[in-house]
Amino acid sequence: MSARRSAASPPRWPRLWLLWLLLLGAAPGPRPGAAFYLPGLAPVNFCEEDKKSDECKADIELFVNRLDSVESVLPYEYTAFDFCQASEGKRPSENLGQVLFGERIEPSPYKFTFNKKETCKLVCTKTYHTEKAEDKQKLEFLKKSMLLNYQHHWIVDNMPVTWCYDVEDGQKFCNPGFPIGCYITDKGRAKDACVISSDYHERDTFYIFNHVDIKIHYHVVETGSMGARLVAAKLEPKSYKHTHIDKPDCSGAPMDISNKASGEIKIAYTYSVSFEEDPKIRWASRWDYILESMPHTHIQWFSIMNSLVIVLFLSGMVAMIMLRTLHKDIARYNQMDSTEDAQEEFGWKLVHGDIFRPPRKGMLLSVFLGSGTQILIMTFVTLFFACLGFLSPANRGALMTCAVVLWVLLGTPAGYVTARFYKSFGGEKWKTNVLLTAFLCPGIVFADFFIMNLILWGEGSSAAIPFGTLVAILALWFCISVPLTFIGAYFGFKKNAIEHPVRTNQIPRQIPDQSFYTKPLPGIIMGGILPFGCIFIQLFFILNSIWSHQMYYMFGFLFLVFIILVITCSEATILLCYFHLCAEDYHWQWRSFLTSGFTAVYFLIYAIHYFFSKLQITGTASTILYFGYTMIMVLIFFLFTGTIGFFACFWFVTKIYSVVKVD
Repeated sequence: MSARRSAASPPRWPRLWLLWLLLLGAAPGPRPGAAFYLPGLAPVNFCEEDKKSDECKADIELFVNRLDSVESVLPYEYTAFDFCQASEGKRPSENLGQVLFGERIEPSPYKFTFNKKETCKLVCTKTYHTEKAEDKQKLEFLKKSMLLNYQHHWIVDNMPVTWCYDVEDGQKFCNPGFPIGCYITDKGRAKDACVISSDYHERDTFYIFNHVDIKIHYHVVETGSMGARLVAAKLEPKSYKHTHIDKPDCSGAPMDISNKASGEIKIAYTYSVSFEEDPKIRWASRWDYILESMPHTHIQWFSIMNSLVIVLFLSGMVAMIMLRTLHKDIARYNQMDSTEDAQEEFGWKLVHGDIFRPPRKGMLLSVFLGSGTQILIMTFVTLFFACLGFLSPANRGALMTCAVVLWVLLGTPAGYVTARFYKSFGGEKWKTNVLLTAFLCPGIVFADFFIMNLILWGEGSSAAIPFGTLVAILALWFCISVPLTFIGAYFGFKKNAIEHPVRTNQIPRQIPDQSFYTKPLPGIIMGGILPFGCIFIQLFFILNSIWSHQMYYMFGFLFLVFIILVITCSEATILLCYFHLCAEDYHWQWRSFLTSGFTAVYFLIYAIHYFFSKLQITGTASTILYFGYTMIMVLIFFLFTGTIGFFACFWFVTKIYSVVKVD
C-alpha cells in the first residue's frame, strides 16, 4: 500500500466525478482545467530557456528513488549502488509516511532543458579493476542486484518515469520502474528483461542497461503565455558497449559483463531525451495511462460489485432470519402469563440472569476493545480521505502519514472505551487497565517493527528507519497518544457503569452439554469464513501493492469492502451468538470477539499462500521481514475485526433482553 509524495504535483483536487469513478473502480479520464488545488500540490509550468520567467521554468530535474525488487524485501538507496551521482542538488524533504515506507528520494545527474533534444549524452563513466577488492565488491553488488532484478524508480515533475512494453493480448503495460540489467544463465536461458532483445545471448553474462531513451510528453496550457505542463515521462532501457567513451554514439553491441571477466571494465552511462506535445492528455489525468495499463489491477468493476452483491445477499438473509425468528421468540415469551408457561421456557431467555456476567480475563478484553476502537476509527477516516483523493498515489507517503497521525490522536476514544467496559465488567484495577491500553498492543507492534528494523539496518537497506525517526515515533506515542489515552480513561471511569437491562444472578447457571456445532471452537472457526470471503479479492491487490511494488489506487472499492466487512462481521457474529444463547451458553463476550477476530487467522493463511504462490522472495532476511510485517498486519486486523464483532453482539444482547418481560 505505498502512497507516493512529490517534488511538486499530483492529480488536482477531485470533484464529485472522481469520487464516483473511484467507487466504480475506474481511472479518471481527461478533464477540463481547474483553478483550485491542494496546498503545495499545484502544477508546475515549463517553457523554453529563452522564455523562462517567474511563472514558468526551463530546467527539468530528474529525481531518483530507492531501488527495490519483487525477489527481495530489501530496498536500497540509489547511493548504495555505484551509479552516476549528482554533484549538487537539494534532496527533497520526506514526510513520515515516506520514511516508514523506506522511500529515499535523491537528486540525480540527469538534467534536461524543456523542449531541448539531447542524443546520446554522456553522464559519467565508471571503471572497475577486478584485481582491486573495493572495485570487485562494487561489481559483485551490481551483479547480485541484476540477478535479483532490482528496479530503478525515477521521478520527473512528481511523475514516475515509466517503461511501457507489450504484454499478452496486445496490451501495453507501463511499469513505474525499470531494471538495472539482466542475466543470461550458464544454460543460455534469458532471465527477466533479457527477453526483450536477441542481442542478449552470451551465456553466464550480465547485461547492464547503461543507456535510457527518455520521451517527455507535455501539453500547452490554454492561456499560452503560461507555458506547458508535463503529462507523461516514458523511457526505454538499452545496453551499449560504447567504443568511443568520450564521444558515445549509442550503437553497436550491448554492454556485457561476463562472470569470468577480468582486468579493467568500463561502463559509460548515457541518455537521450526528446519532447512531444500531447494535447489529448490533461495534467489532472496524467496518471491514468499507468493505472489503466496495470494488468493486475485493471479488472472490470462489475466483478468486484458481483462479489459485494453476494455478500450483501448473504447479509440480508442473515438479517431476515434473525428478525423473523427473534420476533416470534419475543412475542411468544411476552405472552407467557402462567407459571406453567414459564416452566416451559427454553433457549436464550433462560440465561437472562447470567447474560451480563463479567467475562474471564475482562481486563484483557477491555484493553483489546480500546485498541480495536482506535484502529477502527483510524481505518474509517483514512479510507474516507483516500476516497476523496487526498491520499492519491501522487501524494507520496500521505496514506501512511495520515494513518499514523490519526492513530496517535485517537488515544482518547481508546481510553474511554476501555474504561467503560472494564468498569462494566466489575474491574477495579483502573491504573493497570489504562497502562495496558496505552502500551500493550502498540508495544507489541513497536517491538516487532524494531526487530524488523534491526534486520534492515544489518542488511544496509534504505527501508531501515533512521534513529531520529524512531525517537520521533516514540515521542508521538509517549507524549501525545499515552496522555490522550489517560484523558479518555479518566472520563470513562468517571461515568457510571453501563446499565444492563436485566439483573445478574449471584449463582452462575450451569451450562448444559453442547453439541459439536455450538461448542466454542467450531463456532469461532466458522465465524471468520464469511467476513474473509468479502475481503480476499481486495487483499490480493493490497498485498500486490505492498510486496510487488504496484500502485494501489482503488480506494473507492476498498471503502465499500470496508463497509461490507463491518456489516458481515456484525451479522455473522450476531447469528452465531444467537445460536449459542439458544443452546443456553451465556459466555458470549470473548466468543463474539474471537468469532469475527478469527478472520485474521484466514488472513494469515492467505498471506502464507501468497508468499509461496505469488512471490519469488529469496533469502532468510527477506523471508523473516515478510512474515514479521505480516504479523503486525494480522494483529491489527484481529483487533479491528474482533472489536466489530463484540460491539455488534453487545448491541444485540442488550436489545433482545431489554424487550422481553422478565419477572
